[in-house]
Amino acid sequence: MDEADALEDIDAFYASVRWNNQFAQLAHLPQHLQTVFDNGKTVLEKYEGIVDKNSKRSRNSSQLLKLDDNRQNLITQVYNPESVGHSVLQRQEQLLSQKPQWHPPWKLIRVINGHSGWVRCVQVDPVDNDWFATGSNDTTIKIWDLASGKLKLTLAGHVMTVRDVAISSRHPYLFSASEDKLVKCWDLEKNRSIRDYHGHLSGVHTVDVHPSLDLIATAGRDSVVKLWDIRSRVPVMTLVGHKSPINKIYCLPVDPQVVSASTDATIRLWDIVAGKTIKTLTHHKRSVRDLALHPTEFSMASACTDDIRSWKLPEGALLTNFASEDTGIINTLSINQDDVLFAGGDDGTLSFYDYKSGHKYQSMASQEVPGSLESERAILSSTFDQTGLRIITGETDKSIKMWKQISDATVHNQPGLPWVPTLGAQRF
Repeated sequence: MDEADALEDIDAFYASVRWNNQFAQLAHLPQHLQTVFDNGKTVLEKYEGIVDKNSKRSRNSSQLLKLDDNRQNLITQVYNPESVGHSVLQRQEQLLSQKPQWHPPWKLIRVINGHSGWVRCVQVDPVDNDWFATGSNDTTIKIWDLASGKLKLTLAGHVMTVRDVAISSRHPYLFSASEDKLVKCWDLEKNRSIRDYHGHLSGVHTVDVHPSLDLIATAGRDSVVKLWDIRSRVPVMTLVGHKSPINKIYCLPVDPQVVSASTDATIRLWDIVAGKTIKTLTHHKRSVRDLALHPTEFSMASACTDDIRSWKLPEGALLTNFASEDTGIINTLSINQDDVLFAGGDDGTLSFYDYKSGHKYQSMASQEVPGSLESERAILSSTFDQTGLRIITGETDKSIKMWKQISDATVHNQPGLPWVPTLGAQRF
C-alpha cells in the first residue's frame, strides 16, 4: 500500500469515527416516536411488520437513514437495543470514553496600544513570522514587530474603517478591504499603495489571497464575491448567490477554492471554474460571523451566536458540534496546529476548545484597558502566529493583546474545565 492509499484509508476511518460520534444515535427512532409511528399504521402494515420481525428481515420501519456496511455493522453491535439492555446508557458510555486531548491554559503576556479606533483585523506575516498587521476604525493599517510589540510602520490611504487585511506569501504585497468600497494593494518594499480595485457597490468586509493563482477574492455588503487579477486590477469573476452581506471569505488551493460566510446564515462552497456554488451549508440559524481553516487538516470551523461547528472539506460534511451553547455572540475564530480552537466573544470572553472533540477546556474574560468603557469589551479579530504558540487579539478598547500558553502547566495542576458530554450536545 502506497502513502496515498494509506492517507486515504486514515482519512476515511477518521471521518467514519467522527460521523459515528455525531449521528449514531439517529440510527433508530426513540420509543415514544416509534409508538406514534406504529399507531398510525394500517392493519395490513402491522401484519407485514409482524411477518418481517418473525423472519428476521431488515427493520426498515425504524431506520432513519441509509448506512454503508461498515457503519451499519458498528451500529448494530453497539447501538442495537436487542443486543444491549439500554442503548441510551450505552451511548452515554461511548461519549464518556472519548477523552479530549489536554491543552495548557492561556494567559495574557502583552497589551499593545497605538490605534485610536476599534481593531477590526489582524494578520501575521506568513513567511518569516516576524511581524503582524492590524486594521482599525481609525482608517489606518499598522505594522508591528511580533517579538517586541513595537510599531514599525503606519499605512494611511483609506478614508473609512479598514475591515480586513490579507498578506500574500508569494508576493511582497498586503491587501486591505475597507468600508470606503475600495480594496488596496500595498507594496511592502516601498511601503505605499500601488493599486486600487474598484467595483464593489458598498463597503468591502473581507479579502483573501489565492494561495496558488494570482487572484484575490473580496466580498462585503453588496452580497457578491469578486475575484480580481492582482496585476491588471480587472474583476475576472463575480460569484452571486448570497442574500445578505458577506462577513468572511477564504481561498483554498483546491476545490472548493473559495468559501464564504454570510449574514444570511449560510456558508457557500464555490466552484470558480463553473462560477457557481458547489454546496450551501444551512445548519446555522443566525449570521455566520467568521470562518477558520485548520492549518494541517482539510477542514474548517464556523461560528454564529452560541454555535460553533466544524466541517470536513471538500464535501462540507458536518464533523463536530462544539460545546458552545453559553458563549453568546462569537466574532472571531482561530485554529492552530495543536488542535486548539479559539473563539472571541462580543462580551470579551475568550473560549478555548479542543478541535477534535468540541470540548471547551478554558474560558476567561479579557482584561480591559484602564479608562475604557464598560461596553468596550468585545473581541473583534484574532490570529495565531505561524508557530501556534501565541495568539493575537484585536478588541474594541482599541488595544491589541497577545496571549500564550502557561509553560509549566500540567494535566494535574491545570486540568481545565471538566469534560461532561451529554447526549443533548449531539445535535443534528
